Formats: sequence, C-alpha cells, structure tokens
Amino acid sequence: MMNCEQITRSVSDFLDRKLRFRDRVEFLMHIAMCGGCREYFEQMKLTIRGLHSLNQPAEAGPRVDALLERFREETKRKPLRLRA
Repeated sequence: MMNCEQITRSVSDFLDRKLRFRDRVEFLMHIAMCGGCREYFEQMKLTIRGLHSLNQPAEAGPRVDALLERFREETKRKPLRLRA
C-alpha cells in the first residue's frame, strides 16, 4: 500500500487520471484510512477547482497552464510534510 509521501507525490497524477488501476485503488485505500492525506487531497481538489473558476483573460491561459505544470512538478519533487 502507498505511504503518505507516495500519496503527496501522486495527487496530481490521480486527479489527472494518470495512475494505473492498482495505484488508484491503493491511493483510495490510503486516503480512506489516513486523515492527514485525506485532508491534503481535499485541499488540492479545492485549490485546483478554485484556480479553474478564476476568470482569466484569454492571453493568460498559457501562463496559467505553465504555472500549474510547475506546481505539479514541484509537488512531485518535494512533497509537503503532513502532520500526524
């Protein structure tokens, strides 16, 4: 089963549906049992939903996409530490 560090690294891939079926199942099992990871996952979903709901000028699109991609890469390299 995935541990907390693996969960924080996998959130973006889970939300983007890039995880294999087995990894998706392990991800869901872990967040069902781990309150800290479940809270982190919910915060990430809210953050992404909030970013998508912003009214952006048409020319800002590529910059926002680049920022989201950079954020995803950073969270894969340096996962946030969750408090137990």
